[in-house]
Amino acid sequence: MNTPILRLLAILSFAALAACGGPKEKVTEDPNKTLPGYEGVQDGEFYIEPVPANLLEEDRAKTEVTYTGPERPGTIVVDTFARKLFLVQEGGTATRYAIAVGREGLSFRGSGVIGRKAEWPSWQPTANMVRTRPDLYGHLAGGLPGGLDNPLGARAMYLYRGGRDTMFRIHGTVQNESIGHATSAGCIRLFNQDAIDLYNRIPNGTPVKVRSLEESLAIEGPYMDDAWGRAVPQTPENIAKLETDKAQIAADEAAQAEADRIAAEKAAKEAAKADKKRLSACKRQGIAAEDCPPLPDLTASAGAADTQG
Repeated sequence: MNTPILRLLAILSFAALAACGGPKEKVTEDPNKTLPGYEGVQDGEFYIEPVPANLLEEDRAKTEVTYTGPERPGTIVVDTFARKLFLVQEGGTATRYAIAVGREGLSFRGSGVIGRKAEWPSWQPTANMVRTRPDLYGHLAGGLPGGLDNPLGARAMYLYRGGRDTMFRIHGTVQNESIGHATSAGCIRLFNQDAIDLYNRIPNGTPVKVRSLEESLAIEGPYMDDAWGRAVPQTPENIAKLETDKAQIAADEAAQAEADRIAAEKAAKEAAKADKKRLSACKRQGIAAEDCPPLPDLTASAGAADTQG
């Protein structure tokens, strides 16, 4: 490449850098912004990230509660409607965990026992999942080994009835933000920290009761989804808050859309300005517009540098 072209590319690189602006500030999450029991933990070869404190609001953190249900101590009680799981204790108390409930979690009612437990379990999609969504599950038909990208998370507890696997699982999750929600797939999810806690406290053979809607209403009362899709008690306060939160979410989304529009317009103007400088630089070098080298793609090179840094 001749010297004028090299000099021109250097000029164009500077113009592109000016258009991109300075580097964005790297935002790091405060590692102390969580609750006891939800810190990051090294579990064998895997490191489980801490659960952010905002995901533990609205009764989603593990806690000891008064228990008025009829089940005996040592029983796991799953309420898919209130999206809670209870480990019944002595003295009319229970440990309550927040859960997410998927389609498979809604397919079982009644009683069973924990017939198997597994640490960092492997996972295999059902034949129906592979058949109906080969684009998502086809490459996983042979199974996925346990690990940080496995949907069963750090622990799994398998519900059996009459000596047979019911395909109902209580397990950890790689999606902390899903806890408290109804999800499109899966069984009963807990934060990985809670799944480990429950796993360590129960033996194989632990009885499990999955409540019916009537049982849930009688003991927990009616529940509803809040503006973010999380289960909360259906109280007048929460009903009123639902409408307020929906309005706030809509306003926030509108403000974000406007900010994105303004940022896109600014980027387009800066790109046009940089392109004008590019053509001017070529003209000074006696290079025709159609032969003028394009601006270097600094976005790709910046991304590569970030991954190496």
